[in-house]
Amino acid sequence: MSERNDLPPDHDHWLVRPHNIRKLWIVFIAILALTVLAEFIWHPHPHFTLDRIFGFGAWFGFLACVGLVAFAKVLGVLLKRKDTYYE
Repeated sequence: MSERNDLPPDHDHWLVRPHNIRKLWIVFIAILALTVLAEFIWHPHPHFTLDRIFGFGAWFGFLACVGLVAFAKVLGVLLKRKDTYYE
């Protein structure tokens, strides 16, 4: 990969700027709210009993994400090597 040396040292990527981070949070929360509120207009056809709960996709996705992060933390502790492994 080539590095860009023509940028000034204080140049920040647009995703790092605090005002853009706030805007991104607002957009993501709005999209989440719209997808949950869409269940009032569009009625899904559930296959299981749990699917009938309002906002199932939102809370299931959130819990799945939390579970994956927790699993990754535990796996990291179990597979971590000592700091002196390569010495």
